[in-house]
Amino acid sequence: MKILIAISSKKYSSQTLEVGMSVAKAFSAKTTIVDVGDKINQFSLKEVGIAQERMESWDLDRPGVDVLEWAFDFLSKNEFIEKNEIESGFPKNTLIERGGRRSEVFLKGTVCDDVSLILRNGEIIEELISEVQKEVYDVTIIGKSQNSKKDYELSQYIDSSIFIVNNYKPDRSYKILLVINGLSGTKKAIKYSVRIAQAFKIGIEIIFTSKDNVAGSSLKAIEEWAAKFLRRNKINFKSSFEFGDAEKIINKKSDKNHILIMSSEKSNPLKTFFRGNTPLKILKDTQSSVLIVK
Repeated sequence: MKILIAISSKKYSSQTLEVGMSVAKAFSAKTTIVDVGDKINQFSLKEVGIAQERMESWDLDRPGVDVLEWAFDFLSKNEFIEKNEIESGFPKNTLIERGGRRSEVFLKGTVCDDVSLILRNGEIIEELISEVQKEVYDVTIIGKSQNSKKDYELSQYIDSSIFIVNNYKPDRSYKILLVINGLSGTKKAIKYSVRIAQAFKIGIEIIFTSKDNVAGSSLKAIEEWAAKFLRRNKINFKSSFEFGDAEKIINKKSDKNHILIMSSEKSNPLKTFFRGNTPLKILKDTQSSVLIVK
């Protein structure tokens, strides 16, 4: 399992990093924390001597290094990395340059296999899509943007499951709201729900949605499988069937006290642009954090 946590600043990314590391711990995942700094043109790279295989001097920090240093301090404070890594401090001089736009440092994790700090420079959507494509992550964790178009593009085009952290408060009592409507990937969504429930030590409410009773009958087998799986993993849960428009049902049921989990809908991008799909429609207006499982 590989997880990517995208951060941007201490002000806007504290929730994302906290949730991301909790999820990484639950999955025992190899974890990468990435910051996308401002784009550096080739002239600037040559001028300050940054474009070299190994960074020897960071007296002139490239955009975004300060955010990685803040992330390192967070990992240190919470003991997510080994003691000798903490004592050595943030390793500016060992960030390794990869191709001019990507620099990285590897740390030994304590709650997951390894932790990498990555700095990419460029347009955030382009760089995150590229990072996921090249490194093949299972889950990408981001903070909800004020720009719904950015959330749409990241959710639609990133080739991994995507967890959008929204309104997260550590002292709030959460419950997972798992929505199942017979889409492909349902069992994967159920399995991910268990890991998230274990990470936050919370229960799961499952809603089986369908347009009518006839369609709903096909969900019975899934309900039985889910119940057995959740009991085997000692997860507290309850389930119900709701008939009607899935978007309206979810909007009525979910609030800021939920972590909403659902499978993605695979559809033609042009069709999605004009008609949308349920997860993307929900994401636009929801007050919940949302995990879209692909």
